[in-house]
Amino acid sequence: MLRSPNPIVAILLVSATVTYSQAQQTANITIQRTNEKIQVDGILNEAAWADAPKATRLLNKWPVDTGYAVQQTDVRVLFDTEFIFISAVNFQKKEDLVIQTLRRDQLNPFFSSDGFSVLLDPMNQRTNGFLFGVNAAGAQVEGAVNLVGAWSRTNENWDNKWFSAVTVYEDRWVAELAIPFTALRFKEGALEWGVNFIRNDMKTNAYSTWSFVPLQFNGTDLGHLGTLRWPEKISPKRSRATVIPYITGATTKDFAEGTGTQTTGNAGVDMKLSLSSSLNLDVTYRPDFSNVEVDRQMMNITRFSLMFPERRNFFLENADLFTNFGSWLTRPFFSRKIGLHDGEPVPIVAGARLSGNVTKGLRIGVMDMQTAATTDLSANNYLIAAAQQRVFDRSNIRVFAANRQTTKAIEGDLAHDFNRTFGGELQYLSTDGKWTAFMRGHTAETPEKTNDNHYLSGQVNYIHPKFYTGLLTERVAENYINDLGFIPRLNNYDPVMDSTYRIGHYSVNPWLGLLIFPKKSRLINMIEPNTWSIINYRTGGRFLERNTSVNVLVLFKNTSQLLAEVFNTEVHLPYAVDLIGNDYLVPVGEYAFTHHSVKYTSDSRKALSGDITAGYGTFYTGTRVQFGGTVNFRAQPWGAFSISMLQNNIDLGPEYGSASFQLICPSADVSLRNNLWWSTFLQYNTQADNFNINSRIQWRYKPMSDFFIVYSDNYASADLKAKNRGIVFKLTYWLNL
Repeated sequence: MLRSPNPIVAILLVSATVTYSQAQQTANITIQRTNEKIQVDGILNEAAWADAPKATRLLNKWPVDTGYAVQQTDVRVLFDTEFIFISAVNFQKKEDLVIQTLRRDQLNPFFSSDGFSVLLDPMNQRTNGFLFGVNAAGAQVEGAVNLVGAWSRTNENWDNKWFSAVTVYEDRWVAELAIPFTALRFKEGALEWGVNFIRNDMKTNAYSTWSFVPLQFNGTDLGHLGTLRWPEKISPKRSRATVIPYITGATTKDFAEGTGTQTTGNAGVDMKLSLSSSLNLDVTYRPDFSNVEVDRQMMNITRFSLMFPERRNFFLENADLFTNFGSWLTRPFFSRKIGLHDGEPVPIVAGARLSGNVTKGLRIGVMDMQTAATTDLSANNYLIAAAQQRVFDRSNIRVFAANRQTTKAIEGDLAHDFNRTFGGELQYLSTDGKWTAFMRGHTAETPEKTNDNHYLSGQVNYIHPKFYTGLLTERVAENYINDLGFIPRLNNYDPVMDSTYRIGHYSVNPWLGLLIFPKKSRLINMIEPNTWSIINYRTGGRFLERNTSVNVLVLFKNTSQLLAEVFNTEVHLPYAVDLIGNDYLVPVGEYAFTHHSVKYTSDSRKALSGDITAGYGTFYTGTRVQFGGTVNFRAQPWGAFSISMLQNNIDLGPEYGSASFQLICPSADVSLRNNLWWSTFLQYNTQADNFNINSRIQWRYKPMSDFFIVYSDNYASADLKAKNRGIVFKLTYWLNL
């Protein structure tokens, strides 16, 4: 829910004793134009830096939000016709530096390393922004930041071209950043942008920000930015277009199908056209995603599908315009439904996306994608349009429409099949970010023209320095058929009839958490007791299922964590289910079971770290035992090695059988240089009967231009019989025109 058990939680939580208005009065800086050529080398020897406006005295963010940071940072800002320049002198002893990786775009390792980042909100709306950061070894991270409810979330899969360098001295390390205006979306002539600077200090497990951010909010919170003032109305030099061509070559062999070795080649292009400083047109022809990291496998002991994250770059820019509709229980648009089927790629012929601001308060997005027909799937066109109008200070009204239309049907499919979903939502967000409320309404249409095809939802959240609470309610109608959405509880499989049936349902989801900060403890930063429930009823009123968690998260001063949870389930099973894949069906009926678990994560700053988890409880007609752990070894700063294991032993009794599922994942991530990375991971999953080997070499020979070699191999986990194997070469080039 609102809890995040990974190390980035250190930036995310807690209370405020300095007021929002006080912080806003002091957090402003006027950027200065320079005509001097700035060499981005991490050495601040240009005269312009000596006279540049300086932001000093960063404020504590975590584990307390009062006073000034112990390890201070001096930040200076400049600009010319092409770039915004930012320098940061981070005072820290060289021997105290913690560097988790040299790999680019690793958000969690970045916030677990000594690092500096800048958060920019060029439209100054406090709803969207961009994060650019470097760790003390120069590894870059950038991401698109947007609001998900009241929380700012960063998607590090968003990429753009920018420059940085780091120099380490005995008592400090210096970061120098050059961010081109072409990487940003802004309104020309605006005299104020939102900005914040964030510093990670791993020696003391402390985080600081230039503009005050109350402890209960993310360090990247968009509602607590300072002000970057421009001395003049700027119309910077901008490239009007970016062209990214690619070529690939692949050799594959499918042992399961008995086909021989096949060698293929492909070529395509992505283009970014700047229609204005805040509105972009992205076009792709024959896109290829062979270099995208494969999904990390998960063990699934539920009756419903798991949601895997979108990693394909084309779908990520301004993605919040399309994906932030609905709730965490019901997503009306999920981009992985385009170009993927059961996790396997479907050829995309071409696509285009128009997105950005047309006025300061109005954002629009229109995306159209065309897939090709295969032997098993018809060709389809996917059209998604969305608009977001800001109202009041940080609130907005949002509308969307999504259409899937068959353009070339294979035998057995309707020639003119379609599925359309449209709706509107109102999000209220208070100026201080403490209150959030939603009203949502959607409708779905199919050729059958069915009734009872709506989705309705209401939600309210409150975040206080000492607690948070909220309530989500929603109704998913039986005929809310949405081919582009992710609604796992709507479709239920009946193995007896070998058919899938839709069950319309109501959901009620309350939650409450406390934030306790022991002031005199030498060991503990925070204790967070938390409880939440998800209760489901049929639309006719009959009880379906309830899941309730009562848990306690303890965050220690040395970055270690302890999580203990009691998870209780009551379910009226609507159809018989094969829970463990042994063809024995647990029958329709009422079941209640409880699972107890505990997880300890050690100090992530150590070269050797890890976690251990264990759980036990009842499960439908029997019991479930879960245990596992991870061991990490860091060879700072060039290598990160780990092996994780998770096992579930399920015994449903003599009538329904038992099973033991293992998921074992060794991995190695080696940074040969800051622009040459090699990663390999293995996934042995007995539940999916698959053993996967994936190895990828990435050479960034120029900024945002890459050469990839990707090797993938799949075997059956039971007997290690080969399924398929392939190696791909891909070359991309980023060209600004």
